[in-house]
Amino acid sequence: MIDPAQRCTAFSGPLRIASGELRHVAMKAKQAFDAYPTRAVLIFNDADAKPVELPLELPAADLLAWLAQPQPSSDTASSVRRKPGRPKLGVVPREVTLLPRHWDWLAAQPGGASVALRKLVDDARKVTAGDDRRRAAQEATYRFLHAMAGNAAHFEEASRALFAGDFGGFQAGIAEWPEDVREHAEWLATDAFVA
Repeated sequence: MIDPAQRCTAFSGPLRIASGELRHVAMKAKQAFDAYPTRAVLIFNDADAKPVELPLELPAADLLAWLAQPQPSSDTASSVRRKPGRPKLGVVPREVTLLPRHWDWLAAQPGGASVALRKLVDDARKVTAGDDRRRAAQEATYRFLHAMAGNAAHFEEASRALFAGDFGGFQAGIAEWPEDVREHAEWLATDAFVA
């Protein structure tokens, strides 16, 4: 789902052309697309570095109108029929496959299986929060590196250093890359090197 207020960064070739809310970044990307039609314009979500696909071939007014429209979500079709759970509270049913001894243990817990599972997940999230943050930063950084510098010199070395937690090796690997790409990669990787 595209949110016009999400924070993004756009590149025209190796040059960072805009950062900020998508609705503003989209206009800069549109200008770059029109000015340099042979140069790739890529937009990345700042939270996870996933690419944001926009119809930049549209006129600017139509692009803004497109952004203002609610985009279809994969959840839309499934939300039509009523399922168990409490969707208004964010509680949605999913299938979990366990062995009979696991179901027996869950059934014996106060509050039942759902309450016990939620407590187990919350406890695990607290314990692994640092690792989860590091892993998310590594994945986002790699996604960006692959899109922007997958064919660049020392890409493999920089990638290996990223996942090994070797900040010096990472910096050495990206040292010769264009400044804007290098700076954005370092920014995305901030949590990837936190112990």
